[in-house]
Amino acid sequence: MDKSEFLNPKYPYRGQVKPENLVFNSNLQEFAQQVGYICGLETNGKISSSEAYTQIHSLWEQLENSKHGLGIRHSESDDIED
Repeated sequence: MDKSEFLNPKYPYRGQVKPENLVFNSNLQEFAQQVGYICGLETNGKISSSEAYTQIHSLWEQLENSKHGLGIRHSESDDIED
């Protein structure tokens, strides 16, 4: 395993295989990794809590925009509201 794979692991997609779902899954995994980095920076005092919140909020908006741009809609089993 090289350093890139160690720092940015990718996991297989287990849902309905459609191009938009695969792209969104990749975006979601990247979001999770970025949030982890931001939380680590905040925990170690490298950025403030408000800066961490601002960055995570911005990443969340990007993720929502990618979802809407890909045409992914909520199913009845989704618990999260837009």
